[in-house]
Amino acid sequence: MSVELQSQQKKPIKMPSPGHTTQGRSGAAMDKKLNTKTPMWRKTLPWIIAIVMGVVGVLVFSKTGQRALSVQSERISLARVEQGIFEDFLPLRARVTPAKTVFLDAIEGGRVEALFVEDGTLLKAGDMIARLSNTSLQLSVTSNEAMVAEQLNNMRSIELQLEQNRLQHKRNLLDINHQIRIFSRQLSHEQELLANNLIAKNQVDDTRDTLNWYKQTLAVSLESQHTDEMMQQQQLQFLKSTGEQLERALEISRQNLDNMNVKAPVDGKLSGFDVEIGQSITRGGRLGQIDTPDDFKLSAFIDEFYLGRVDLEQSASLIRNNESYPLTISKIYPQVRNGQFEVDLKFDHARPADIRRGQTLQVKLQLGDAEPALMLPNAAFFQNTGGNWVFVVSQDGSEASKRAIRSGRRNNQYIEILSGLSAGETVIVSSYGEYQDIERLTLKN
Repeated sequence: MSVELQSQQKKPIKMPSPGHTTQGRSGAAMDKKLNTKTPMWRKTLPWIIAIVMGVVGVLVFSKTGQRALSVQSERISLARVEQGIFEDFLPLRARVTPAKTVFLDAIEGGRVEALFVEDGTLLKAGDMIARLSNTSLQLSVTSNEAMVAEQLNNMRSIELQLEQNRLQHKRNLLDINHQIRIFSRQLSHEQELLANNLIAKNQVDDTRDTLNWYKQTLAVSLESQHTDEMMQQQQLQFLKSTGEQLERALEISRQNLDNMNVKAPVDGKLSGFDVEIGQSITRGGRLGQIDTPDDFKLSAFIDEFYLGRVDLEQSASLIRNNESYPLTISKIYPQVRNGQFEVDLKFDHARPADIRRGQTLQVKLQLGDAEPALMLPNAAFFQNTGGNWVFVVSQDGSEASKRAIRSGRRNNQYIEILSGLSAGETVIVSSYGEYQDIERLTLKN
């Protein structure tokens, strides 16, 4: 009691400054300073977080520094590596198409005047399908006919003129030969008279000069005739070839006009024929097509990855109604579109009786011979790893570790394993989409 009084007496009393009032702060002298201490859990929380993170780090990283992850066993699929016979084939989805197709294109454009058949009709070669009209083509053909007739008439006139020249040469030769014979007899007679001094020598010389002139004229005429005959033969040959060309051009013009009557070029079934009366068809426009009615082939698209392994005459098979139908690749289209190329397959012998155009069938294309190999089922993991690595399950099934492998051929069922795995080992074959950066998986039941 006395101690407390002494302590109170020793405390200095703070006097209010002049002019300072305590009104409005009623009870201010009675306020006490509270002692606000930090709670213990706030001080220890950072240490707790650091310890937890350290424990998690120890769980995530193994002693070798590999990243690990715990996975429920029911979320993954397992498969065993097996030794067996690997069949090197490629499954294809093939479409049934006609073995032979002939397209109907308008050689000359025109207006549709009449239709004689409908789409889907079975036709014989030569059957009328439609009739078109083209006024410009008709006028063009008429003009060509007139021009050809004029050219042929000109050719005939030239031939007549050449023949007249040939006859004129013959007449000239006859006249020259006749004059030579006359002057030859006259010269012989005058020489006899000159020997008896019954005629002047000048007259005999004149007769001899005239005879020599006719002989020289005969030589020149023969040479001219030979040259003219050679030129005439060449000109006649040219005129004949020109006339033949004109006649062929006229025949083509008439054929184009006749093509306005659209006829079936071969026997078959008309398809894709969607034409109406009064419709204008452009030159080269597609009218439809004629397909072989009961002869089919298969067309399939193959990934460009197999372009180097597919060749003509390669074997394939179709399983239909528990029967196998052998096929052969008959054509390979080199164009690659959207990462795929197209092939045609023909039936080697008989074909299924119940297939129809446009139907899709499952075909097995043989890429190589069946050989013994180490195999792993072809599953979703291949899309993530490309066959370069897998997760191999330990013998006790508690964990799976990442392992590099080397894969070979692949079909829709199995992948050929070249190295990295042994027969009997268990591998995770489900998707690795969530495990790309993980080295080890801990499997929990």
